Amino acid sequence: MDHAIVIGASMAGLLSAAALQRSFHHVTVVDRDTLPAADAHRKGVGQSRHAHGLLARGREVMDELLPGLSAELVAQGALKGDLQGLGRWIHAGRQLARGTSGLEGLMVSRPLLEGQVRRRVTGLSGVRLLASRAVAGLLADHGRVTGVRLADGTRLPADLVVDASGRGSRTPTWLTELGYDRPVEEQVRIELCYGTREFRRRPGDLDGDLLAIVAPTPDSPRGGAALAMENDRWIVTIGGYGGEQPPLDLESFIAFARTLPAPDLHDLMKGLEPIGEPRAYRTPASIRRRYERLTRFPDGLLVVGDAVCAFNPLYGQGMTVAALEARALLDLELRPLPFFRRITRLLDAPWDIVVGGDLKLPGVQGRITAKIRMVNAYLERFHAAAANDAELARRFHRVANLIDPPPSLMSPGALVRVFRTAERQAVPALV
Repeated sequence: MDHAIVIGASMAGLLSAAALQRSFHHVTVVDRDTLPAADAHRKGVGQSRHAHGLLARGREVMDELLPGLSAELVAQGALKGDLQGLGRWIHAGRQLARGTSGLEGLMVSRPLLEGQVRRRVTGLSGVRLLASRAVAGLLADHGRVTGVRLADGTRLPADLVVDASGRGSRTPTWLTELGYDRPVEEQVRIELCYGTREFRRRPGDLDGDLLAIVAPTPDSPRGGAALAMENDRWIVTIGGYGGEQPPLDLESFIAFARTLPAPDLHDLMKGLEPIGEPRAYRTPASIRRRYERLTRFPDGLLVVGDAVCAFNPLYGQGMTVAALEARALLDLELRPLPFFRRITRLLDAPWDIVVGGDLKLPGVQGRITAKIRMVNAYLERFHAAAANDAELARRFHRVANLIDPPPSLMSPGALVRVFRTAERQAVPALV
């Protein structure tokens, strides 16, 4: 195959280009942004100024697509460690037990991660990057996409076009222009608003821990994360559901952190030196476009990343899912509908995790099934047990990092441990 075009130099787009380079002679990545020469935030990735998580599975796949990437990031200041042991994971108001999970995580800012990925990808043979060029439409002939048309009128022919342009993807509209149906779009309205500040990191902060994650609860639908980064910094993101924007001035920001289900982020920030400017962000909904349910779709066009499924960023799954979808491009079977069915199997587990977790919170709009109610009730007991059982906590981390499927938390062995712990913690009735 000769030429593939990737729309968007996002993480999904760059990793897709890395995969396609193995089977196409030429790969062109087109992005509307002016891309920075150094590691810096850019306009098209507003989320980059906020805390980012790279799950263990995502790190593994990125190293598969770009061998040595993790080591290069560590050499530039990224921090690594066992995810169960390097920090505090607080779910349902309880800190999960520490232990050794065997899952190696990376603590790295989005600009450094994306910058290094972009350097590696653009250094691959046959890959070129066109910045400050917007795609205005598709070229098509007899049921096949044959390239793209840029906003300046330039026509770029291709054997394959991959849309990695994010939540604002225009593929649904382009499909209708070509005489195809739009995909069904599922939404879970979360109205998540959050703010972020950075601080100088000192030895001994958080008693040496490198992260603190506080998940929201039904009684306190606010959460946040403090993550150590390169250059001795903390990035702290806090927010809540329902459209309430956290205040960004320092005193009010720290006070807001006191309302989270655990005090760890509030206690960390007291006395720290703030650096940089605070930033706000809003995510109205998690969105999934069901391309796999279409019966007709033009050959020569695929869709990946947030353009297919945009998750609640609080769960930190987006980059890992993007990496897994890019890995699916290594398969030589790249007809659209079989491809969409393959990545559906990748999406189902993280989508269920996000939707189930969000629908237990007040104000989140979506369909609550009997299965979701049952799973959420069980997870309350699971997290209570995992606070005192390092093996259960390890199993939870393996699911959260997309190594094991969610049903593994209900395996016979897990069920026994959960209910045994519940029995030990039960208070005898007074008679």
